[in-house]
Formats: sequence, structure tokens, C-alpha cells
Amino acid sequence: MKTSELIGPALDWAVAKCEGAMMPVGNVLLIGCQLFIAVGNDTSDKMEFSPSIDWAQGGPIIEREGIYCGPHGKSLYVAWMGGDHFTQYGPTILIAGLRTYVASKLGYEIEIPEELK
Repeated sequence: MKTSELIGPALDWAVAKCEGAMMPVGNVLLIGCQLFIAVGNDTSDKMEFSPSIDWAQGGPIIEREGIYCGPHGKSLYVAWMGGDHFTQYGPTILIAGLRTYVASKLGYEIEIPEELK
């Protein structure tokens, strides 16, 4: 899947992978439109992970990585880092910023689990 098309749980999964928090696909739970990551071996003990819509989770990543974000037209945002080496767009600052983060770590096209497409 193109990094520029990642959104929702697929983007959250890719961010988790970049953060090194990814466990085997069997420990990633998709409930409704939310992504959860099992904590430990017990899937009943889980943590919600949605950095693409939660500033408390996604904002610190964007800040830590030195990703710059700004408006790009009326309903689009642009994010970049490393000069213009990694530039992505999105409907929100979080989505644009996290797409940029994923592109910088995993490239412009990545494989994601079928259940997250």
C-alpha cells in the first residue's frame, strides 16, 4: 500500500511498526475502527493505539522526529522532514505528519496485513 494512502487503523499499525511496538499480527486486534495492541501474552489486556486521531499519542512522535506541518490549500495539510526528502499530505496535521514519519522509516510503499486494508 502507498504510504500516501494510509489512514485509520492501517496508518496506526504502520506507526506502531515504526515505533518498534509491533507484535505478531495475531496480537494486533481490530475492533470496530480501533486498533489495539495486546500487552504481554494475554489479549484481554490491551492498549488502544490510535496516534492518527489522538494528539496525545501522535503529537509527541511528530515533535520528536522534527516533522514540520502546515496547511496546503483549504482542506489539506502537508508535512515534511529532512529538507523535502520525506513529504506527505493528509486531511489532518496528524495524518500528514504520521504519513511522513512512516515514509521516512519504511518507505513510500509498505506491506500491511490484509485485515487492516
